[in-house]
Amino acid sequence: MGHLKRIGRRKVYEGGIVDLYKDTVELPSGKIEEWDYVHHKKGAGACIVPVTEDGRILMIRQMRPVFSQAPQLELPAGARDDVSEDLMLTAKRELEEETGYTCEQMTKLVTISSAAAYCNECTHIYLASPAVRNSSQHLDEAEDIAAELFSLKDLLTMIFNGEITDGKTVAGILAYKAFLDKQDPA
Repeated sequence: MGHLKRIGRRKVYEGGIVDLYKDTVELPSGKIEEWDYVHHKKGAGACIVPVTEDGRILMIRQMRPVFSQAPQLELPAGARDDVSEDLMLTAKRELEEETGYTCEQMTKLVTISSAAAYCNECTHIYLASPAVRNSSQHLDEAEDIAAELFSLKDLLTMIFNGEITDGKTVAGILAYKAFLDKQDPA
């Protein structure tokens, strides 16, 4: 198998969250091409699968204007405050900010690449169980989030019916299902 080799990179846009680059890449055949690269400045974020004591999963609905005018159903998630923030702390902070729930015990389920072909961002997915409501939400000015509880069965149905398409949410719910199956392989 041949190897790709990046032989150059130039910034074409500097944003608040991401920078866009044009990479010059040498293909295994020797051909030179330009590829797009998105550099997420914080590099990583956390996604949380909050499970209440009765086994329901806490989801959030929020607007994602990029995709639609209807609020999207997702797991709570967010970027770390800076590149040095521990991602488990990011998970705990985002859970409380977006839902008002907290959890003392978090278990890492999986890490996913958001778009490995052209972006460095990855998301660390944590199980928060039991998640307990301790306060009200602490939303940023631009956030309008409603929290809702669902059974795992209903969420799996929504995933396979195409009603939930957010990558981190699909990965988080399926990782949680795999985690449960591993705990009780019956």
